[in-house]
Amino acid sequence: MGFMSVLSFAHKLIGERLQPGEPAIDATAGTGQDTLFLARASGRRGQVYAFDIQAEALALTQQRLDREQDSRLAEVTLLKRSHAEMEAALPAAAHGTVGAIMFNLGFLPAEGADATVITLTQTTLAALEASLRLLRPKGIVTIVLYPGHQGGDEEAGAVERWAASLAPSAGQAIVYRQIQKPAAPYLIAIEKR
Repeated sequence: MGFMSVLSFAHKLIGERLQPGEPAIDATAGTGQDTLFLARASGRRGQVYAFDIQAEALALTQQRLDREQDSRLAEVTLLKRSHAEMEAALPAAAHGTVGAIMFNLGFLPAEGADATVITLTQTTLAALEASLRLLRPKGIVTIVLYPGHQGGDEEAGAVERWAASLAPSAGQAIVYRQIQKPAAPYLIAIEKR
């Protein structure tokens, strides 16, 4: 029996904290795996906002949601916007009430997708700052980082420094990684105080 993958561990952490009916955010919709997970966890009284700058990613996310025959899923709003704009995109009533926010950084892992379109350090850090304002107390942010691609190492390092510099009064951060493989994906999770 091995350790959980970083994505499975992110899902575990979110599943333990996100309450049914709470709003949640997928900051990087990608293929929709995290969007669907959040829609299940938040339930039919919940609301999930999924962001991506690529129309292809939002189409893949919608296809994944359409394959589900589960009426217990939260309502999902797909937004073709940068995750750095999440605070402006969410209704004011949702600010300070979000239970969970997921980031899965890097590039769209779909066949034929343009791997040069990647998440950028500047927008990711802006989105993480916004995340702390959007979360409710004890809400959680998970960030899956991919240092193994061009630009990924820089982004991962900046996110790790940002998380390490958080004041203890703002939240606590953990790292989950396979230390023998520095280029392997890893997870940073932050619980808001």
